[in-house]
Amino acid sequence: MPSGERIPVAVLGATGLVGRQLVRRLVGHPWFELRFVAASDRTVGQAYGTSCRTSQPPLPAEVERLIVQPCDPVACDTPLVFSALDAAVAAGIEPRFAERGSLVVSNASAFRMESDVPLLIPEVNADALDLLHQQRRSRGWTGGIVCNPNCVVAVAALAVHPLHRAAGIRRMEVTTLQAVSGAGHPGVAALDILANVIPWIDGEEEKIRRETGRVLGAAFDIGVQVNRVPVLHGHMACLALECARPVSEEEARAVYAGYQVPPEVAALPSSPAEALVVLSGQDRPQPARDAELGDGMTVSVGRIRADPALGIRLVACGHNLVRGAAGAALINAELAVSRGLLGKWRPGRARVTPRERARRARSSRAGSR
Repeated sequence: MPSGERIPVAVLGATGLVGRQLVRRLVGHPWFELRFVAASDRTVGQAYGTSCRTSQPPLPAEVERLIVQPCDPVACDTPLVFSALDAAVAAGIEPRFAERGSLVVSNASAFRMESDVPLLIPEVNADALDLLHQQRRSRGWTGGIVCNPNCVVAVAALAVHPLHRAAGIRRMEVTTLQAVSGAGHPGVAALDILANVIPWIDGEEEKIRRETGRVLGAAFDIGVQVNRVPVLHGHMACLALECARPVSEEEARAVYAGYQVPPEVAALPSSPAEALVVLSGQDRPQPARDAELGDGMTVSVGRIRADPALGIRLVACGHNLVRGAAGAALINAELAVSRGLLGKWRPGRARVTPRERARRARSSRAGSR
C-alpha cells in the first residue's frame, strides 16, 4: 500500500459513461491522483468539463479544467492507466502503454481471454495477478495489462463463487436482464427500448460463457440468454446451478452467511463493507432498490430456492457501471498496487508541468500524422 505521495494515474476514454465513473471515483481517492484524462481526437484539447457527451453532476473545478489529452503514452505518462476504451481501439492502444512501463487496468474485452493476462475479480481469484510476471517475461513489457471481466460476469461470478467453492458447479443456466447504460452512449434508441425487451446483445452471450469459467477457474457448461430491459442502471442475472453434489436451500443460505472476503481484499479502499449480501423477501433484489448498495460495489443475492431441473436457483443484481466496470477496475488496481506490481512508479517522481504536458501532446499528435 502506498504511503505519502499518491500515485499519478490517467484515464483513457474518459468522456464515456465508464470513463466518467472512473474520473468521479478517482476524485479524493486515498492512493491515486488523477493526472490526465484522454479521449478521441474529437475532444482532444478541450476542457474535460465541456467535453463529455451528456450532462453529469459537476466535478471539482480542478478536474473540470483538465485538458483532454490524446490516448498516447507520451502525452499521458503515468505508472498506472485506467482504460475505458472500446475493445477495437483498446487492442492497439493499451499495449503501447504497457510497453512503456505503465500498468493498464482495462475495462475493455480486447485482452480478457489472453492466457497471460489476469482476468480479475479480487474477491474470487486474486492470485490471477501472478500472471503479470509471465506476461512481462513473454512480451518484454515492464508494464502490463490487467482486465476486469464483462459486466454480467462481474456480478454473476461473484454471486456463485461461494457455492462453487463449497460444492463445485457442474452446469449453469443464466438469464440476464441488462440495463440500458450497459450499451454506452448514445446506446439503444429510446423507441426501441421503451416499454420493450430486446432478447439479444451483440457478443454478450459468448463473453459470459467464456469469461465466467476463466474467472472461477473451472470448465463447465453455461447456457446463456441475454436481454436488454428499460432500466437505467443495474444488471440482473437469474441463475440455475447444478453442483457436483446436491445443495439444499438451507445449505446454500448457510454458505452465504459464512462467506468472508479475503482480508487482503477487504482492506482495499474500494472494497465495500459487504461484497455479497443476501436479501430477504420474494421480490428482491431489484435494480432500483439494490444496485447502489455498497456505493455500487455490493452484489445482492435473493430468491435462493430449490430447482427441480438443476438443483439450486437464485437471482443476483449489481451496478453495471460500478461493480461491473469502473469500480471493478479501481479495486483491481488497488490490489495490484498493494502487491507491489507497479513497474515504474517511485515516490517523489518529478511532476509533469503543464508546459511539458502540452509539448508532449503536440509531439504525439505530430508523430501520428
